[in-house]
Amino acid sequence: QVHLVESGGGSVQAGGSLRLSCEGSRNRYKYSEYSVTWFRQAPGKEREGVAGIGCDGSTTYAESVQGRFTISKDNYRKIVYLQMDSLEPRDTGMYYCAAYRPLVCRATMSPTEFRYWGQGTQVTISS
Repeated sequence: QVHLVESGGGSVQAGGSLRLSCEGSRNRYKYSEYSVTWFRQAPGKEREGVAGIGCDGSTTYAESVQGRFTISKDNYRKIVYLQMDSLEPRDTGMYYCAAYRPLVCRATMSPTEFRYWGQGTQVTISS
């Protein structure tokens, strides 16, 4: 069983930065075999994929965050980071990380692939 805990959310002004962390539980499993993706959901909107990293290190980003957000993975510490720069009010939402162990390593933002989800961390960007 994999438990995920997000942290790092907060309230910042537009143009600012935040770094989100998604920490996996410490029980015995090979974190390196898991693909992890960040999703977000704004009030009244559907959940959307933001950035994903495959177990092979490949990455994928939503067009809206390309060039502003960077996803990275520390397999030893079992943490995935989402560095968010040049934040905009439209980035406001609850951010969730999700993980699954794929048969073939790849980065994906299809939510139906993911078996494990965190509880989320709130990000609020003011103009």
